[in-house]
This record gives sequence, C-alpha cells and structure tokens, in this order.
Amino acid sequence: VEMSLPQDSNDTGTNGQLGGARGKGKKAGGGRDQLVEMRFYIPGTTTAKKEADGDDAEEEEAEEKNAATLFYDTLIEKAEIGETAGDTIATFLDVLHLTPRGRFDIDMYEASFRLRGKTYDYKIQYEAIKKFMVLPKPDEMHCMLCIGLDPPLRQGQTRYPFVVMQFKKDEEVTIDLNLEESELQSKYKDKLEPHYEEPLHHVVAKIFRGLANKKISSPAKDFITHRSQYGIKCSIKASEGFLYCLEKAFMFVPKPATYIAYEQTQSVTFSRVGGAVSTLSTFDITVVMKNGAGSSQFSNINREDLKALETFFKLKGLRVKNEIDEDANMLAAALREQDMDDSDDEVVANKADRGSADEDEESVDEDFQADSDSDVAEEYDSAHESSGSGSAESDVDADEADEDEDEEEAEEARPKKKKKTG
Repeated sequence: VEMSLPQDSNDTGTNGQLGGARGKGKKAGGGRDQLVEMRFYIPGTTTAKKEADGDDAEEEEAEEKNAATLFYDTLIEKAEIGETAGDTIATFLDVLHLTPRGRFDIDMYEASFRLRGKTYDYKIQYEAIKKFMVLPKPDEMHCMLCIGLDPPLRQGQTRYPFVVMQFKKDEEVTIDLNLEESELQSKYKDKLEPHYEEPLHHVVAKIFRGLANKKISSPAKDFITHRSQYGIKCSIKASEGFLYCLEKAFMFVPKPATYIAYEQTQSVTFSRVGGAVSTLSTFDITVVMKNGAGSSQFSNINREDLKALETFFKLKGLRVKNEIDEDANMLAAALREQDMDDSDDEVVANKADRGSADEDEESVDEDFQADSDSDVAEEYDSAHESSGSGSAESDVDADEADEDEDEEEAEEARPKKKKKTG
C-alpha cells in the first residue's frame, strides 16, 4: 500500500521526486513511503459460536477462544488467502527454499500459489511470475527452480525478486491433480495431465508451467564447463554461488539472485583483481551494463573455463576484452628478458670467481726445479743427508753419550755427607 502525498513542484526530494534546480543544495529525499507491515495487540479471550454435533442438534454451543487467534482466523477467511481461496489443485509439503531461506509448503490454486512457512506466509499471483528457470546444480544431486517475480516478495525491508527452490534429483512423487476431467479438458488441455509419477522437480515445473502459462528456461547447450556441467562455481563479493549461461541472459543463484540479459550487456571483461597475473588458477568476469546501469563482477572462476566462456560470449555477439592474455604475454616477455639477463650475469660471475684459479692453471712457475734439494726435504725426509752432518740416528746417540758423561762428572764433584756419631 503506497502512501500517496500531494505533489508540490517546489518540494525538494519529497514523495520520490529528486531535488532539482529549486532545491538550492538541499538533500534529496527517499522513495515513496510504503506500508509493509501492521501489528495488532488483542488481549484476552472471547466466545465463539460452534455448531453442536448430531443431526438433531439445533442449538449452538459457545466456545471460549483466544481473541488473537479468532481475529487471525477471521482475517484469513475474509482475505481469501486460506483454504477458502478455492480448492487446491496440487500441494507440495516441506519444500526447501534457498531464497527466501526456509522450508515452505506450496499450495497451487487456479490463479495463484501460496507459500506457507512457520513464520511467513505469501500469496503470489501467477501474473507476477515473469521468469521461470530450471537449473541443474553442479553437484549432480540437486536441481534448482528459480521464479522471477515482479513485484518482488517483501520480508520486512528486504525484497526478494527471485524465489529459488531446491529439489533432490532422485526424489520421486506420485500425484493426482484436484481437477475435474471436464475442467482439465476445457482450461488446461495440453498443459496439464491428471496424473504425474516422476521426479519431484519435473512435476513442480510442469504444473507451474501449465497454471502460470510461462515458458521454462534452461542453460544454453552451447556452453559447458571443463567438468561437463552447466553451472560455474564463483562468487559475488563474499557470497558464493553458481553462474549459469542461459540462451538470453546470465543467471547467478542462489543469493543474491542476479539476472542480466545479454541485450542489456555492453561488454564482458576477463581479468584478475589487482593485476595479480602470477597465479592464473582463477579469474574474474566483469559485466558492464548499457546506459550506465552499473556492473556486476563474478570472482574466483576456474581458469580452465576461460576459453569456453570466451567462445560462448563471442557466439552471442557480446564485446569481450581478455586482459588475462594481455597480462600473460607481458609477463612472459618480461620473464624471457629476465632469463637472458640472468644467463649473462652467470657467465660473468663464474669467470670472476675462478680468476685466480685460471691463472694458476695456465701460468708456469719459472723458479721451480724438480732436481734440486729443498728445505722441506731436509726437514721431513728421513733419508736425506745434508752436507757436513751425519745421519739423524748418529746425532741422537752422540747426544745421549754426552749427557751420561756430564752426569758422572757431577756426581764426582759433589762432596760426601758426614755420618753422625753416637
């Protein structure tokens, strides 16, 4: 419910109008005020009338009931968002939703469907469905159903333009639609079948397609990853998810669910953050929108998917700029120059280190004479005899004889001690 206010051309930024020349520097106001939630406090209990059991019972019994509960039940009945909105054609219980997060029961009616959770309850008209996609998850165990809504779901101040459900591929279901044969033939001929017995995600997709009359989109057959999958694991800022290349658009799920049509894309750039080309195991994709509508960056994509993505984008007629190859070529050229410089430096360094050794090997000692006796031979060679001297053994014997003679002379010259007499 939008709260409409009287417009005034002199107002600056009120009621969703941006400040103009008359604003005189005043701050622009926000968007339209919109009522998104109402809360009621209803204390106490009240008495509700209840029909007595039995065929003959005409009187009605009074039942005491919580006032808040009675108000809730009455509101649901009057708003026709409960079971009184018409007979459900099909119901699926406890379906996992990735966006908004939680488990919801899905009740499908003729003109709308309802998501019933423990906390939140949504009623969505089929007319609000703008896109419907079936996306196989790369783990090969699950399949995601993505429904694009306009207007989006509201949960407080949070908007959800996409509802993302997840199903197990091997989960089978058997269901009979709650439709008369005549109604099925008149309204839903060739759109719905009275009986389904197949995987759950196939059944839900087919019933949505028949009731909402929307085409189901799937990943393009012209692109497949290096692991033979359709989904590319990547991230938007800190949120991890999967990027799918559809026939007419990019689709990132689960959160934040992002849809970018090819016709609204100005260019696609392959790059590395900060120019870090030393490690090329991953790369980033930046999609720039036309008319200055901003850009989206998908990070940490496996390097092996680069060529396949580049080929697919060119096939779709998109402008592609590959900064990774340019950086890689510059890096390779720089490395080649560095290797050549290093090899030259190694040759010069080796010659410098072996300078004295090379001189020793090539020069001849002119003073060296092989036949001449040297001082080293006199000192260490026991067989060498120098001129004017005997052998080493004779010298040792002569020295020992001289020492003995000196000891005898010393003993003779020493005076004898006198003996003590008693």
